[in-house]
Amino acid sequence: MVAQTLMPARPALLLRPPGVYAPQWDTGLLARALYREAVTSGTDVLDLGTGTGAVALQAALLGARVTAVDISRRAVFATRVNALLARQRLRVRRGDLTSAVTGQSYDLVVSNPPYVPSPAGRLPRRGAARAWDAGSDGRAFVDRICEAAPTMLRPGGVLLIVHSGLCGPDTTVRRLTERGLHASITDRALVPHGPVLRSRMPWLVRQGLAGADDSREELVVVRAERR
Repeated sequence: MVAQTLMPARPALLLRPPGVYAPQWDTGLLARALYREAVTSGTDVLDLGTGTGAVALQAALLGARVTAVDISRRAVFATRVNALLARQRLRVRRGDLTSAVTGQSYDLVVSNPPYVPSPAGRLPRRGAARAWDAGSDGRAFVDRICEAAPTMLRPGGVLLIVHSGLCGPDTTVRRLTERGLHASITDRALVPHGPVLRSRMPWLVRQGLAGADDSREELVVVRAERR
C-alpha cells in the first residue's frame, strides 16, 4: 500500500480549550476510515480519547449512537459544547480509556490515542503533552486498546485506531491478531513533522526511530474486526 499525502483536518465551529488536542492529519485519516464503515442509526459507536469530539460528531452525523470518552475534563467539556453547537446527541464520559464504559460493548470503536514516543520516563499527568506523549516506544495507550479490543467489540464489530508509523503498526496488527481479531493496516499517509516531533528529532534519531533527514511522518489506520 502506497502512503498518500494528506491534508490536515479542518472542522468548523469546534471549541478547543488550551490543552485539548486540536484535530489534525490523524483526525482526518480516522474520519475517512470511519466513513467506509456501514454506520447507520442502529450502530453503537465508542470514541476513545475523543479530544474535541471531532470524530465522534462525524459518527453522530451518520446517525450512530455515540459514546465519547476522554480523561481530560477540558476535553469532556469541549465535546459536550461542540455537540450542542452541532445539534448532535453524544453520550460523553470522563475516564481512562475503557474505565468509563466498563462492561459495555460496541459495533464500532474508533480511537486516536496519544502515540508520540517520548524521552520522558513517565507519562504526563496534566498539561498539553498528555494528549500526545505515550512512553518511550509510543505504545502505552495503543497496547492497552489492543488488549481491551475483544471485550469492547460485539461479534462483527470493528476497531479503527490511528497512530504513527514510529510506534510499530505491524506490532499493532500482530497484537490484535493474537487477541483473535482479523487485523490489517487499511490506510497510510505521509504528513509533515509537527513541532513536537521536530523538537524530538535528535532523540528519535538516537533511538533508531527516525532518520536524520526525515521531514515527514507516516500515519496509519489499523482496522480489526471481531468475527
